[in-house]
Amino acid sequence: MKKLIKASNITLAALMLLTFPSFAENASIVKTAEADTQSPFEDIEYQNSQKLQKGIKYSRIVYGKASQEADYMVNIDFFTEKEEADKLREELASLGYSSFIKTINERAQDDPEQTPLGYLVRIGPYQEESEAKFTKEELVSKGYNDSKVIFTDEDGEATTGPWTVNVLEINPNTFKGKITPVIANGKIPDKETLTSMSKRINAIGGINGGYFVMGSKDGTEGDLAGVSMVEGKLTSEAVNGRSSFIINEKNNASISTVNTKIHLASSDGAKKEIDGLNRTPGLIRGCGGIGDNETIQPKHDFTCSDPSELIEYSSAFGIKTPSGDGAEAVINNKGIVTDIRESRGGTIPFGSTVVAGTGEGADWIKEHIKTDEKVEVKKKTIAKDSNISIGEGSGIINGGPRLLQNGQIDIPSTAEGFHQPDNPEFFYQFGQRRHPRTVAGIKSDGTILFVTIDGRKPGFSVGANFKESAQLLKSLGAVDAVNLDGGGSTTMTVHQKMVSSPSDPTGERPIGDGILLLPQ
Repeated sequence: MKKLIKASNITLAALMLLTFPSFAENASIVKTAEADTQSPFEDIEYQNSQKLQKGIKYSRIVYGKASQEADYMVNIDFFTEKEEADKLREELASLGYSSFIKTINERAQDDPEQTPLGYLVRIGPYQEESEAKFTKEELVSKGYNDSKVIFTDEDGEATTGPWTVNVLEINPNTFKGKITPVIANGKIPDKETLTSMSKRINAIGGINGGYFVMGSKDGTEGDLAGVSMVEGKLTSEAVNGRSSFIINEKNNASISTVNTKIHLASSDGAKKEIDGLNRTPGLIRGCGGIGDNETIQPKHDFTCSDPSELIEYSSAFGIKTPSGDGAEAVINNKGIVTDIRESRGGTIPFGSTVVAGTGEGADWIKEHIKTDEKVEVKKKTIAKDSNISIGEGSGIINGGPRLLQNGQIDIPSTAEGFHQPDNPEFFYQFGQRRHPRTVAGIKSDGTILFVTIDGRKPGFSVGANFKESAQLLKSLGAVDAVNLDGGGSTTMTVHQKMVSSPSDPTGERPIGDGILLLPQ
């Protein structure tokens, strides 16, 4: 008989009451007769809702219950050709390991290919994680460096859960405060935990925001890997063609693909596109830019390169631009060029911006930009699917892929760079497997839903894949929805306290930005 890995539903519900005693008064345990075969989010084991203030409700919900069939496995490698998987299996057999091949049939919703996505070579099952880890270490020592331990309920196949979900529901007609993006510590090259952001601005509640650069090898650490707009001002360019969450000054929300176009016009009539804002030149996290060497299409968790760029820096970046070869033009708030520099790495004067050039970009500055002459930087943000205008008080948080459109599950993973034809395993790992998720949805009446799904915690919450995230938002009443940054970044705060359960072993992860609810 298998050892039970997960807690029973009654134990889990009791645990919720013990862990969150402040909500015990309103808590309820709810059961439905049968779970919907199309969606796992019908079987509610625990639910608690609390009004935070007029127009804001916070709910904590546990769907499903512990699976008795979950195991641990060791994934050895992923192949697009079955012959390669067969060869590895034979190789492992010669070393005394009994492995099997798992065929990954499901592909992205907008992927035209019909063949299996790939073939995964596995060893297992193991009832205990420690046993799987021992085998994994053995394999690594023999040169199988891609081996990793996985929990089978985190695969994309059917499971009974549980899913631990936190929901902030905001009615823009009655909430009199403000919903706004907040940059970590108020500047781009930095990271900050959501609880710190929440305390710093006395937020009622909030969630983590968009994708960001984790380390310096991929660009400016903390830089948003996609569009960012705060109070109507662009602080980061878009990964063109990827879905984002838009909020205006009246707390009306929309979800749309977003493109940005930025160019610099000199006094002699020359024009040059600006490649990016407030980031390291030459490193474009998520790609989708202008003239990127590897691809101009979105490519998630990938860093494109471009040796010839123009990058504009504002005070949101700090007091100094990144140093290096190239040239810089300092432009004051009246559009007058006050200085031309023969290299990069100068100060950003208060009230001014600096346009830095590398390669051909540097040559263009030297040829066309002159001190004391007037130049013009024009920025255009295009949100073709948005039903709200983008004005002075607007905010945009990068995300992707879209999950729902007009009430239907619509997940364009290929178009938005989450399925990559040259690396099919990426979609399996990122989109099909279950992870902690942060998602935003909008109901037909304009009500906004900010949702976190805890994950990577066997017995507490299994996480969700793209399809399940869409199903959850639909079950909560959303007609439009988008995926935001997840994994270890997934965080929600209520009254400046964290209510989600971080998946990183070190606890809450510092992030690039958040979406916060500010009091009136």
